[in-house]
Amino acid sequence: MERFLANKPLLDQKPSIMKVYDDKHIKNVVFVGAHSSGKTTLAETMLFEAGLLNRRGTVEQGNTVSDYHEIEQQRGTSVFATPLHTEWRNYKINIIDTPGLDDFVGEIISSIRVADTIVTVLNAQQGVEIGTEIIWNYIDTYNKPTVFVVNQIDHINANYEKSIRSIKDLVGNNTVIIQYPIVIDGAQCIVDVLKMKCYKFPEEGGKPEKLPIPGDQKEKADHLHNELVEKAAENDEALMELFFDKGTLNEDEMRQGIKAGMLNHELFPVFCVSALKDMGSGRLMGFIDNVAPAAADLPPEQTVEGDLLERKKDSPATLFVFKTLYQPNLGQITFFKVKSGVLRVNDKMENSRNGETEILNQLFIMDGKKREPVNRLEVGDIGATLKLKHTETNDTLYTPGHPATIKPIQYPQPRTRKSISAEKQQDEEKLSDALRKLHSQDPTVVVKYSTELKQLILGCQGELHLATIQWQLEHVYGVTAVFEAPKIAYRETIQRSAAATYRHKKQSGGAGQFGEVHLKIEPWTEGMDEPQGFNIRGKEEIDLPWGGKLVFYNCIVGGVIDSRYLPSIRKGILEVMETGPLTGSYIRDVRVMVYDGKMHPVDSNDISFKIAGAHAFKEAFLNAKPKLLEPIQELTVKVPEEMVGSVMTDLQSRRSIIQGIDSIDQYQILKCAVPEAELFGYSTNLRSLTQGKATFKSAFSSFKAVPNNIQASLTSAVS
Repeated sequence: MERFLANKPLLDQKPSIMKVYDDKHIKNVVFVGAHSSGKTTLAETMLFEAGLLNRRGTVEQGNTVSDYHEIEQQRGTSVFATPLHTEWRNYKINIIDTPGLDDFVGEIISSIRVADTIVTVLNAQQGVEIGTEIIWNYIDTYNKPTVFVVNQIDHINANYEKSIRSIKDLVGNNTVIIQYPIVIDGAQCIVDVLKMKCYKFPEEGGKPEKLPIPGDQKEKADHLHNELVEKAAENDEALMELFFDKGTLNEDEMRQGIKAGMLNHELFPVFCVSALKDMGSGRLMGFIDNVAPAAADLPPEQTVEGDLLERKKDSPATLFVFKTLYQPNLGQITFFKVKSGVLRVNDKMENSRNGETEILNQLFIMDGKKREPVNRLEVGDIGATLKLKHTETNDTLYTPGHPATIKPIQYPQPRTRKSISAEKQQDEEKLSDALRKLHSQDPTVVVKYSTELKQLILGCQGELHLATIQWQLEHVYGVTAVFEAPKIAYRETIQRSAAATYRHKKQSGGAGQFGEVHLKIEPWTEGMDEPQGFNIRGKEEIDLPWGGKLVFYNCIVGGVIDSRYLPSIRKGILEVMETGPLTGSYIRDVRVMVYDGKMHPVDSNDISFKIAGAHAFKEAFLNAKPKLLEPIQELTVKVPEEMVGSVMTDLQSRRSIIQGIDSIDQYQILKCAVPEAELFGYSTNLRSLTQGKATFKSAFSSFKAVPNNIQASLTSAVS
């Protein structure tokens, strides 16, 4: 057990330059799964099994290769996706260990994007959890080959059959069992129906004893083996013919069929392990080597330009940047996958986004924070470099003269928003630089200054994500930030017509100022009739930048106001519309008829009529039964059936209107219209109500009238 007690992982000494593998012997896998499924422990065990670690660290002791960041060690959970590698039987396996909480979904999506095979790790006590379902949606979108690994099979509460049922509920009947656990005389065993062997493990784990399948398991193993043979044959016509001829397939033929099914995203093998006890990890690594698709097996990738990027060694080099990391002692670390060609130290590459040239002076294979230098990386491999000046996540670098742009990763929109500012004013620039780096590191951190709200708005995936951002600002970048509820982008409009007159007169020696404007305003709606009782000489429809319209009519008769002053009147009206008199919010959907006024041959000028137009419009607006509008979000909540009641009660308390309910498996999909003002803190509340089993997404829908009591409260607060 001494291997569990290390203060830090000890990596064997390696040659200064590592062995370079070709695309047929590189396997890129990403470990995904719900929180506490054991991904980090499995990654640590695989490195240990391959001899790259003398001792294994543990999540509890904060000394694993993967979770090396201080925040991960403090919290005892993965926050960042961490690239690692191991070497097994002349294959190189690149592993990316990802967080299990959907607050860090950006790290998960980036990793899925560059993986060749997804290893979905399940806790044998829980099976498929809501976190797994969320991740599966992205796996399915990218059509990635997937292996399921049921971990913690030795736990007293493990339920392998329940886990299998939950996998089938998730992916359907294309689930194929490669292994299942049994206990023989108190010893943990794994029956492998591909190799038709039984592996019996010592109590402390490690190398198993290979045994024949026990007699009481023979019928079950034969049944599962035959299922596996049939599924493997279905994915290859030649294998199907062979199966009909022989009635079975040998092990190599089954591997060929399984790989074809995985590439078609139509076959999902299931393994079982105890990562903590090092039971089954070697067999899983063997399967990844022998069966899981390599970079060379994948079809050509279509670029943004519509070309097919061939995954060939003799093609010009093309890199896709999937991750950026900032470390105080190193600066920017850029992680990439070689999509074509061979990349060598000191190669010059051009960025397809900005045309800038980057020189890659150093190339590394990363194992957590440990860097292994290499002279070159072949197509299909994953590597890193330091201190690129013009390159960010989602960028493509290509050999000059051979342009290509890899399709970028699509990240989800923020679910939580806060206004953010530096506690000390002198730290504002420091905060701005830190937020820029955090967005570069995690594109789901979205920062935007709202000129309307006059606030810097930070968007992220949830309260835990927000807490992580706050921790990094304080402990990595040395700046204390203040987080507050963001203001709501209300709109103001009117409910009836009103007229007003304003004379602007100013005399202070010499030329003065004079302008008089008579106007009428009305609510504007699409398709309404033209105003009655006016001699319309001109009409201008202005689409407002913040939504809605201003329709401006010239109804002047007899030249009482020169037409050259009408643009100034309109400008004054628009200035008032930018800061409405109720709450300072934008005004929308108003039409204005300027029908009379006066001017002076000497004192009238543009500024006079701008001021007069503004005052007349403001007075008319306040007399036209002004109404405050609030933004409404279209909210979709996916919640387990047994929790619908509490979620709906909470939604009703937020002034929501339920617009529809659909059913998918054991979940209810609630579609609602909810005022944006009522969604503050919803992410945290929903997680609390449903133990993290519900998810939601929202998008702007429309503006609706604010209830009178809320309008009164808001306007009194402003006044």
